[in-house]
Amino acid sequence: MSLRQRDDIVTSHLTLIAITPETVKSEQANDKRLGELIQCTIPPNWPPVDWEPHVFTFILAQFEQHPEQIGWHRYVAFPHPDGTRTLIGSLGSFSRTPTECEIGYSILPPFEGRGLATEGTKALIEYLRADERITSIIAHTFPSITGSIRVTSTETARKPEPSATGCS
Repeated sequence: MSLRQRDDIVTSHLTLIAITPETVKSEQANDKRLGELIQCTIPPNWPPVDWEPHVFTFILAQFEQHPEQIGWHRYVAFPHPDGTRTLIGSLGSFSRTPTECEIGYSILPPFEGRGLATEGTKALIEYLRADERITSIIAHTFPSITGSIRVTSTETARKPEPSATGCS
């Protein structure tokens, strides 16, 4: 893999920043250091409404069990012309089997509907596909979340189904 685990992934409109044990612990403790650690402005509506407290524990366990997967979890930052950037979401993946992983994503409401989740998801999938162990990438969503269905059924995915979309 040419991109190192902790390197930023840069797309046309986004910077995807590796989530690390230090950033997860900072967020979990709500110690107000996250912005400094990831060099982003943290908006007052962070974290996303679907970012449940157990996610911190889950990600930390993933890092402990699979340290090679640190680059699989990313903060989504929106860069501004003045060089600053704002945290607008997160993307992540975890192993389901040795050859399959599942992705998830969340974008803050003010940034939804602009194609940013799709752009970030495409970049994460490209990063994951560079890992020769991964042969299948999937995503699940609820049928009522039409924006999420659009993300997984665009060019990022193949063979979309109403309740679960495969990205293999």
